[in-house]
Amino acid sequence: MKLIIDTDNNTLTREENGESVELPLYSKKAFEEISRQWVRVGWNEKYQYSFSWMGRPIIQLPEDMIRTQEVIWNVKPDVIIETGIAHGGSLIYNASLCKAMGKGRVIGVDIEIRPHNRAAVEAHPMAEFITMIEGSSTAPDIVAQVKSLVKPGETVLIILDSCHTKQHVADELEAYHELVTPGSYIVATDGIMYDLHDVPRGETDWDWNHPTDAAKEFAAAHPDFVVEQPAWPFNESELSENITHWPGAWLRKR
Repeated sequence: MKLIIDTDNNTLTREENGESVELPLYSKKAFEEISRQWVRVGWNEKYQYSFSWMGRPIIQLPEDMIRTQEVIWNVKPDVIIETGIAHGGSLIYNASLCKAMGKGRVIGVDIEIRPHNRAAVEAHPMAEFITMIEGSSTAPDIVAQVKSLVKPGETVLIILDSCHTKQHVADELEAYHELVTPGSYIVATDGIMYDLHDVPRGETDWDWNHPTDAAKEFAAAHPDFVVEQPAWPFNESELSENITHWPGAWLRKR
């Protein structure tokens, strides 16, 4: 596939499989075409590894962070469960939203919490809103420990951001979905892998081995969940598609 941007004539031409389509450069469709390639190149160049939140690295696309904030404000969960901790930036980001709202706490699970990352999170001003659990997110004893920290009647939002293989995400969805409250979400992040299997840092099996298909298959087997991108609460543009690393990620409980 080839994209040709002509700023003299204000056109974008997409050539693929012997077909050529010309679009106005300043149009919704051209923006979507350019954004897809920007995401692919940015992912390969580790753009998402260049941000921090309140002093801790956060390996997220800022666009996904803002969309997550919109959902958290709308749902106002009592508990946000995250699988995958890394440097702790996402824990602190979500905890800071809880503090700002005056409601909520965060439970983080990771198969290995490195001592320096644990120490940094525990010393952070947001630490009082965070509980960390070390162990595999799909191990029965870890799942039971997480569930024991959720009180009856609490509103729960879950973000799956640990191992991104299709099977692991499917296992996490099965393990945790019962905690999700109606109107809230379980989010299978980083499904963009399906569009990165052919970039230099990608893996060839990502064309099938990714979270998006796990989420789709889960929804098909669980009719009380639907794959549904949360509506934008504010939009004065003609755009409707997220710039995201999380396509097909948001599973809303009906």
